Amino acid sequence: MPANLSARLCSLLLSLFLIAFALPAFAGPFEDAVAKFANDDYSDTEEAIGVVASSGNPLAFPIISALQDGRLMADPDSKKVYVTGTDGKSIDVATGQAVASVPDSASAVRLNNRLRRSVDAAVGSLTLQSPDVGTRLQAAQSVFKSHEETALEAVDAALAKETNKSVKATLGEARAAILLFKPDATEVEKLEAVATLRARGDQEAMALLTGMGDQPASVTKAAASAIGSIQSSLAVWSTVQNAWYGLSLGSVLLLAAIGLAITFGVMGVINMAHGEMVMLGAYTTFVVQEVIRTRYPGLFDYSLLIAVPLAFLVAGAIGVLIERSIIRFLYGRPLETLLATWGLSLVLQQAVRTMFGPTNREVGNPSWMSGAFELGQITITYNRLWILCFTLAVFAILLAMLRYTALGLEMRAVTQNRRMAASMGIATSRVDALTFGLGSGIAGIAGVALSQIDNVSPNLGQSYIIDSFMVVVFGGVGNLWGTLVGAFTLGIANKFLEPVAGAVLGKIAILVLIILFIQKRPRGLFALKGRAVEA
Repeated sequence: MPANLSARLCSLLLSLFLIAFALPAFAGPFEDAVAKFANDDYSDTEEAIGVVASSGNPLAFPIISALQDGRLMADPDSKKVYVTGTDGKSIDVATGQAVASVPDSASAVRLNNRLRRSVDAAVGSLTLQSPDVGTRLQAAQSVFKSHEETALEAVDAALAKETNKSVKATLGEARAAILLFKPDATEVEKLEAVATLRARGDQEAMALLTGMGDQPASVTKAAASAIGSIQSSLAVWSTVQNAWYGLSLGSVLLLAAIGLAITFGVMGVINMAHGEMVMLGAYTTFVVQEVIRTRYPGLFDYSLLIAVPLAFLVAGAIGVLIERSIIRFLYGRPLETLLATWGLSLVLQQAVRTMFGPTNREVGNPSWMSGAFELGQITITYNRLWILCFTLAVFAILLAMLRYTALGLEMRAVTQNRRMAASMGIATSRVDALTFGLGSGIAGIAGVALSQIDNVSPNLGQSYIIDSFMVVVFGGVGNLWGTLVGAFTLGIANKFLEPVAGAVLGKIAILVLIILFIQKRPRGLFALKGRAVEA
């Protein structure tokens, strides 16, 4: 037998021996406490939780964890308690031995709200010494929320050994929360606890300070000052959070409107089917993910990277087809163009309903777009952050294309003076087709992004078409910088108006303000320059 394997077997046998030797030592008070779970009395259960959690018995964590999950069964007749595992197997807590089945007379140990807090604190105390940093942090947060006095000793022991900065800070906050409610804590300890909670500065800290009950006058005064400071800080962070939400909404509006700004600016076409190009991009993403799920599941994290070019090609090709088959015959006839594209939008919606059904389709988030992180007192989700970065990247690429490519030069020339561009040999009909295809393609990749934050359904595009037109008109028709400023301005304004006026009234207020603004500046924030445009 290899030496390392022999050493491992010896270590395992020694561990089993120590556990077997330790169990009888805990038998007296531990067994008495466990038996109280069968009394179906809340006060007995609370006492049992405290004894078991502080016993050091190897079965303490499985018992408290089972109690938390509703898997701790007690038989009132025999006074025996059982832990049922998630795999269906059960053990007798008194002996630690597996049992074939739990008696029919046994039922789950009942908990009330106070006992649930005690259980959460006990679980936190028992996991404060975990080797995993994330587990210790979660345990410290659990103790902070429950602030049960019985966890103080475990918190002090964990603080003495903790080396991770974040965990240590959370443990200090948990200790402060416990001392604030501990009847025999000194005035100095309570003042230090108030200072610690003031430094934490979130809603949970303010809730603890508000509900701490009768305290010495100095502590009450310090708590009142801390509450005022936290309220001021939270007001600032609330403004920052609304600004972030506004930037997030603005990035979505920009992505949906940027293609419309190109087609509207170059061609003067009011394309009511633009939202359906967004929808087609979202459904392209759904199809790509379905293929990957069924055939190449290992590529799921790359599904959006695959969907972006495909969505651009699908929506762009359909856009060129629409321009060549419908739009080219309606130039100079805005009412007929509007009606034709509106009818086309209905046809596209019905076609998608026929192919995919009317219900929402699931589009998943790759792992790198899932989750969120805290920045101060605000929460930033990764999907929104990536969409903002993606939108700015698309905007920069589009600006570079318009400035440094032949197609971009021709598009700018046609935008400023179509007749002069035609007289210089530019094929304006080709530019129109490519422009419509480009705008539709960008709408398609907007659908890829929107599939990560909205429902993928046949009505997806209709949710953004009106807002897209408002962004384009407000920013200045055909001006990309105006579209950028308009999108972020309307997004932030929406998010600041919603808490005051509500979502619907907020949108109405935005619409009224835009109408009043257009009365003063008919060409929007950034009007295009050019002889034909200014004529």
